Amino acid sequence: MSISRRAATELIHAAEMDLSEVVPLTPPIYETSTFVFENAKQVVAFNAGRSAKYLYSRYGNPTVVGVERQLAALDGAEKALLFSSGMAATATTLVAHLKAGDEVVCASAIYGGTLHLLNDLLVRFGIVTRFASLDELAGPEGLIGERTRVVWFESPTNPTLRCVDVGRVAAACRARGVLAIVDNTFASPMNQRPLSLGVHLTMQSATKYLNGHSDVTGGTIAGSSALLEPIETARRLLGTVIDPHPAYALGRGLKTLPIRIARHNANAQAVAEFLAADRRVSQVYYPGLRSHPEHALAAAQMSGFGGMVCFDLGGDYSRAERLYDRLQIIKRAASLGGVESLISMPVLTSQWGHSDEQLREAGVTHGMLRLSVGLEDPQDLVEDLDRALQEA
Repeated sequence: MSISRRAATELIHAAEMDLSEVVPLTPPIYETSTFVFENAKQVVAFNAGRSAKYLYSRYGNPTVVGVERQLAALDGAEKALLFSSGMAATATTLVAHLKAGDEVVCASAIYGGTLHLLNDLLVRFGIVTRFASLDELAGPEGLIGERTRVVWFESPTNPTLRCVDVGRVAAACRARGVLAIVDNTFASPMNQRPLSLGVHLTMQSATKYLNGHSDVTGGTIAGSSALLEPIETARRLLGTVIDPHPAYALGRGLKTLPIRIARHNANAQAVAEFLAADRRVSQVYYPGLRSHPEHALAAAQMSGFGGMVCFDLGGDYSRAERLYDRLQIIKRAASLGGVESLISMPVLTSQWGHSDEQLREAGVTHGMLRLSVGLEDPQDLVEDLDRALQEA
């Protein structure tokens, strides 16, 4: 039965329509905070876990869930969860699986945000972190103690692109009933699939290669449904879920990931080879170079070597600063993995605030530059670096 409605009511409800015959090619953005039920029985069924309906976007949202399915397929995982940032994914995962008195063994060559989360925040809640060098991670069996609950590491590492034997770390953790979690941001699942190598969970900053266009902030965790269940509960309580609009943009970016990664890999190889042959550069770190200390390991566990290149100008901050300031095509910015080439000085960004001892443990010098090689013509990037090196 139709009812008459006044102007204020019509303005709110006139746009409502039957969407049962609307089948969009592209999944829509469900930019809504809450979802409608027809009756009380539907709410009861939802609360009892007997309904596929949605209640509230902090709990779940169709746009977000669709992209999570893409990510799970990409990682070869039972399930994936999306978060508002990579750090939100990291923090929510650790909070979900740790309690006061537990220990995290973490690689000392790690993203600075992860280090500060462990050292400055989680320690206040009784979670202890023991940092391990790359040499120690090469023999992970001796690293795990009675209180160790998580081993957290990267491969390749940020920013020096050193590689860890993912399968060996995973095997050592599984033998002791400890969670192995890898930050796979630098490689992306197109170049490396850590779950197939035995790790329990893989984390990525979706801001980077997964989105690929420098216009989304997000993070993801993938693994078994059983391990993601407590993380999903923690995400709901902490409110660290991603908004539907950036989730949609991320899902769109994922559709071109294979093509983009292939170009990133090829461009980075060309740039790394140019830098490695240049006497003005003291050291180049790229897993695709035969001079890389873990080249053979990278070739064994990766299908491509990635779009990140790190190089050093003899540890000289002033030379690195001059090169950094004189680049014309490559942009001076933090972050990575976008279509644009970006450069940063780790001591000013990802390793800002580290002590000299922490920098040494991470293998970072004051003359080091981290280059995210984009999708431009590689010769233009080489010429840009060549011009800047002439004045460095």
